[in-house]
Amino acid sequence: MVEFRADKRQRLDILVANELKISRNQALNLIKDNLVSVNNKEISKASFKISDNDLISVKFGEKKEVKNEYEVNFNVPIIYEDDDILVLNKPPHIVTHGALSLKEATLVEWLNQNNFMLSNLNGDTRAGIVHRLDRGTSGAIVVAKNNTAHNALSAQLSDKSMGRIYLALTDLPIKEPCVINRPIGRNPQNRLKNAVIPNGRSAKSAFINLISQNGINLIAAKLFTGRTHQIRVHLLSINRHILGDDLYGFKSEKGKIARVMLHAYMLYFTHPVTKKRVVFTAPIYDDFKNLALSKFSKEIFDEKIDTKFLDTAFSGVSSWLCLN
Repeated sequence: MVEFRADKRQRLDILVANELKISRNQALNLIKDNLVSVNNKEISKASFKISDNDLISVKFGEKKEVKNEYEVNFNVPIIYEDDDILVLNKPPHIVTHGALSLKEATLVEWLNQNNFMLSNLNGDTRAGIVHRLDRGTSGAIVVAKNNTAHNALSAQLSDKSMGRIYLALTDLPIKEPCVINRPIGRNPQNRLKNAVIPNGRSAKSAFINLISQNGINLIAAKLFTGRTHQIRVHLLSINRHILGDDLYGFKSEKGKIARVMLHAYMLYFTHPVTKKRVVFTAPIYDDFKNLALSKFSKEIFDEKIDTKFLDTAFSGVSSWLCLN
């Protein structure tokens, strides 16, 4: 069970969705299934108006047995595992969770095939998924094994205490460290893309250049929010493109770079049970590393991706140039 207090008057379904970081439909289903109580009284009406300081309690049903729709023919390296969380190094070309239009196995189906116990806070089709990575993006992703861990990790995503540092190979350098604080929403001209738009959701990213040699650049990005395609959209807004990212304007001969060269390299947060700060690093996949080492020396590359160096590199982010 999860309990929390309301901080203003609003609809019950909206509060549950916002507090648990789930969709309105998922919140509606919890309410319809009589799993949501207000001040210890079950409420089955989504539009029920709650008041400031009302106590909301959310119960969760037993996890349903879910059968995979597609054959899982890939493996996912495990970085860390305990009774509450699982940290994985997602390979490129794998989708995190299912969608109506998707016709292939997902990371969630891999988790199901390997019999991991997972939270169902986000429903069974997104079991355990706290945050996602795009299909082409590789790297560190944390999975919750129970609802208590899931709720604690979602709260850290919301209050920005969960940190994520990405590495990317780009066509143009970041001339000086900068923070891009520009709202992101659906591109009105292309529903497959997002864009910086005035009425979009707030989005904040920090960027720093690490290496510039032989016509390509290694950059690092730190996320403060988690919008879809956030790094790619923010880079496009300053006319930078990640190698292989044809969707957002990278120009290359078709097939030479098979995916977006973006890797979620470092992930840190407070462990939901031990309450200790934990830091995980996802080893870089060969396609990214081989392309980088064809342009940079291994010595310089290894120096710039050292985790202590990256931690220090972003320590002064509050004083960086801010692009609004």
